[in-house]
Amino acid sequence: MLSYIVRRLLYAVPLVIGVMLITFFLFFVVNPPDRMARRILGSEKNITKETIEKWKRQHGYHLPALLNTNESSLRIFTQTIFYQKALPLLWFDFGRSDITNEGIGKQIRERVGPSLSYTVPNLILGLYVGLTMAMVVAYLRGTYFDLGALVVSVTIMSIPGLFFIIGGQYFFGKVLRLVPVSGYGDGWTVLKFIALPIIIGIFSTLGGGLRFDRIIFLEELGKDYIRTARAKGLSEAEVLFGHGLRNALIPILTSLMAAIPFLFYGSLMTETFFGIPGLGDYMINALYAQDFAIVRSMVYLSSVLTIIGYLLADVSCCIADPRIRLEKKGR
Repeated sequence: MLSYIVRRLLYAVPLVIGVMLITFFLFFVVNPPDRMARRILGSEKNITKETIEKWKRQHGYHLPALLNTNESSLRIFTQTIFYQKALPLLWFDFGRSDITNEGIGKQIRERVGPSLSYTVPNLILGLYVGLTMAMVVAYLRGTYFDLGALVVSVTIMSIPGLFFIIGGQYFFGKVLRLVPVSGYGDGWTVLKFIALPIIIGIFSTLGGGLRFDRIIFLEELGKDYIRTARAKGLSEAEVLFGHGLRNALIPILTSLMAAIPFLFYGSLMTETFFGIPGLGDYMINALYAQDFAIVRSMVYLSSVLTIIGYLLADVSCCIADPRIRLEKKGR
């Protein structure tokens, strides 16, 4: 087991380095510093070449991209944009904002809490509700309840998430006045601000999750070990939760771990409309302001979190099903 985890970690290393290189290519080769300066400072008619060079020097973008032939020794490599702007991403040194000059790492640490405050309950409660309903629907397959659940699922999937956000704000916030329309608080007061985003998040993703989990359970309920368990006289609850759920964990765990970037990153649309000062809101504001340093850092962080998510999915699936570990060992 330990050797399998170590191998998966070693596989992740070149992926992280590749993400860093791609990020460097996209933000400094495809979009060179001169273009960044023009976008931030204004149109070409209103700025001069001297203004662009001054801005580049203030933010460290005046250096060559990969090799500085004007320097000697190791400074040929260290006095470059790649070494000072791209390479530090590997140890999560995100530098400073191009607009406000604030430390990006500090902002990320401050904003990750508001994002987690609603994404973690959203994921846990959504998983519980989705799995419970999927098992009930799978057990009642072929009935009117099953048909009705599928119709509701397809309907939910067909409606844009923005509709649920605006509709929920209007109905629960404006009409019933049960919760604030937007904002964020400290301590326990935060509950009244995140209650509606959590409910909307669970409901808007229920359709796709219910269909996905239903298919998995239907496949498991048709296997021989389920018929054997029933023939032994086990109750339907023991068959569903004790056998069916445990053997359906692999695809469920994969989708669950793949949601790890969402936990930290939050939802761009949700945080924007509900005024939650999380990482999603941070990213949207950076895009509006064309703050490329923040966008670059967030793109890299999201990619690394995705790699970590799938790495954890491999490990958790290995724990849930020892056959995976044995197959890997035999290769």
